[in-house]
Amino acid sequence: MRHRTIADLMTHDVIRARRDMPFKEIVKLLAENDVTAVPVVDELGHPLGVVSEADLLRKCCAQADPSGHAPIPHLEAWEQAKAEGTRAEELMSSPAVCARPEWTAAEAARLMADRNVKRLPVVDEADRLQGIVSRADLLRIFLRRDDAIRDEIHRDVLQQTLGLAPAEVTAEVREGQVTLGGSVEAKSLIPVIERLCRGVDGVVSVSEHIAFRAADARSSHTET
Repeated sequence: MRHRTIADLMTHDVIRARRDMPFKEIVKLLAENDVTAVPVVDELGHPLGVVSEADLLRKCCAQADPSGHAPIPHLEAWEQAKAEGTRAEELMSSPAVCARPEWTAAEAARLMADRNVKRLPVVDEADRLQGIVSRADLLRIFLRRDDAIRDEIHRDVLQQTLGLAPAEVTAEVREGQVTLGGSVEAKSLIPVIERLCRGVDGVVSVSEHIAFRAADARSSHTET
């Protein structure tokens, strides 16, 4: 069973900013390339941080309302420093939260959720920028065709990994939702099949209706 890696999903041709890039050039860079954020790199291509539209908008938030209707909001010291920044290294969110090309989508998604970021620069062993992966990129695994998911479950999970005959367990897939049927010898094998199927790229959910021919010793002990 092969998981798609971040190298498969990431954008390889990365728009990037120099650490000394001025504010207006960053705005132009985002607009011309239709992106909402770019990594900021040093002279060796190491990501130092990410500068996004949200970072740049702090300058607008810190400005007085010409009509005088809206008071200037209170800003923390770090927010004030960003609002007053004029170069990428002063405006960016840092340090850069990065991923590796060999990671799975699940690993990258967990890091994004934990650090509350929308994108991850992808770096090699020398921490040089190789690409960037976004939330939208990770969601692309759910665009896999149902027949491709079904074939992978039958071939890689049921037959190659578990050694089951084709007639023992069947998998139907519709809109990424997997329904398992058939029967197996041991009851304890059923949760293993379900767990492995959930790990197939593109699977949204798994429901099982698998019968078992005999309760194994571990299952019998658990139920008494």
